[in-house]
Amino acid sequence: MAFEDYKTKDSVVLVYTGEGKGKTSASVGLLARALGRDWKVSYVQFVKVWETGESKFIDKILATGAFNKTLKYYRGGKGFYNAGELSAKDVSEAEHKKAALDTYKRAYEDATSGKFDLVICDEINNSVHDGLLTEHDLENLLKNRNPKTSLCITGRNFPKKLLKHTDIATDMTKIKHHYDDKFLANKGIDY
Repeated sequence: MAFEDYKTKDSVVLVYTGEGKGKTSASVGLLARALGRDWKVSYVQFVKVWETGESKFIDKILATGAFNKTLKYYRGGKGFYNAGELSAKDVSEAEHKKAALDTYKRAYEDATSGKFDLVICDEINNSVHDGLLTEHDLENLLKNRNPKTSLCITGRNFPKKLLKHTDIATDMTKIKHHYDDKFLANKGIDY
């Protein structure tokens, strides 16, 4: 097929999933690319309530005022759920579910509103996998997004049966990570 035979789409659904590092980093790269094209972007972050490199970065670029009309940033969730020693302390299952649902509602509203060129739902897959949201919730988000709005979904364990609703899916495969040797995550690299 010749290059001129290829078409473009008005929008796409991207998924960054897998056990390896780089899913959120890829979404932040996508954020930078979209803002560089003067797109309106909503970045909705599930689970992560602690300070991360990406949250500090996004807060800093918002503080400049340069992207206040084109970037909306929301952090929801109550921390890790059902993750052993890493789980959020003194947070009930009901509180985790409510936070996930509240964050989902914001993401759904932004993805269906037609006001954004790109909506990024960072770590939403974890909320689905942990049972804080349902696969049906995720499927509704994928199917009901505005046709002009691209959607990026990140997190481990994206449900394979929903691949039919995506355009680009990348599995970040871990080959080696020092956490397996009992080393904690490093600022600036892992978070």
